[in-house]
Amino acid sequence: MIAVSIVSHGHAPLVQDLVPALLACPEVAQILVTRNLPEPLELPPDGRITLIDNPEPRGFGRNHNQAFRQCTQPLFCPLNPDIQLQGNPFPLLVAGLEQAGAVLAAPLVLNPRGQAEDSMRHFPRLFSLLRKALGGDDGRYHCSPAQALVYPDWVAGMCMLFRSEAYARLGGFDEAYFLYYEDVDICARIRRQGLALVGVTGAVVIHDARRDSHRQWRYLRWHLASLARYLCRHWGRLPRSRVDGGEGGSGQR
Repeated sequence: MIAVSIVSHGHAPLVQDLVPALLACPEVAQILVTRNLPEPLELPPDGRITLIDNPEPRGFGRNHNQAFRQCTQPLFCPLNPDIQLQGNPFPLLVAGLEQAGAVLAAPLVLNPRGQAEDSMRHFPRLFSLLRKALGGDDGRYHCSPAQALVYPDWVAGMCMLFRSEAYARLGGFDEAYFLYYEDVDICARIRRQGLALVGVTGAVVIHDARRDSHRQWRYLRWHLASLARYLCRHWGRLPRSRVDGGEGGSGQR
């Protein structure tokens, strides 16, 4: 039912922990592991696993699009190697897709301390980015634990569950983003086509965020270049944030 795509960029220990947890989930029929850098990687001898070796490092979107070409399942899940499963999130994610009639579902993401990350957000705009830079609201979508389904503008790319036919129709991630904002961009394209994406708060994963753009100039440069591309592409074309109609969170900006 689900094909999971994981990209290892020197993350072998994390991948070696994550893959067995995925194999224990009955919904996972295919695991596509991309080795983006040469590294020893020991994976279980399981027919559901496909290993893809890159001749040179590739960006986030290109790697997942490449893996998608080998997807044979109706659902496709790009998944960061630094995700840890909190039980099996997939039944609730699949149910959320169906209930919302959505093409993309994402879980609630917690950090290792159990705090909610900013993985569901309003679309970034110039004013909101300035507000964030000045220490104000960071644009996260606030929802209460009582809300099973929420409807943020976009969901972060560390764990996304797509309908495969919709991913193909969208053309996958825009490969011109080498790193960062691919997730915002594909969610903007989903929303601009009048399609739905949903956050499923009952499905939980743990994310040990690296925040490399805060520490290394190369990552910061990619981040800023991707932000510029996103703003140029979607300037003045973003749909309004969805206002709560009993289905989602606040929806107000």
